[in-house]
Amino acid sequence: MPRPGRPSLGLDLMEEFRAFLADRLAITLINRKQVTIEHFEPRPGGAVYLNEKGRKEVVAAWQKRKQEEADHPLLAEKSPIGLLPHLQARLLARHLRGDLESYVQYIHP
Repeated sequence: MPRPGRPSLGLDLMEEFRAFLADRLAITLINRKQVTIEHFEPRPGGAVYLNEKGRKEVVAAWQKRKQEEADHPLLAEKSPIGLLPHLQARLLARHLRGDLESYVQYIHP
């Protein structure tokens, strides 16, 4: 349910990158054993949190991943992965202004 103050448009824009960026990074960190059970701590009520050591590992991997380049199918050029959400937001703005006929979702090649 929509709530005031939630950045719904930002969340919608990020959804097209979730699998490519967040899910892939998390699975890679687990498969490479860069993040293990020792990086988590249980909390009251059954919650489990990433501890400080685990957060440092994830942030370091994310910073490295953002610098990698990927092809942008619509723009036909390589771009740092960390810049892709910004590029998509600009394409959406162009569509909303009427400069582009339609918004083209980013699909990782």
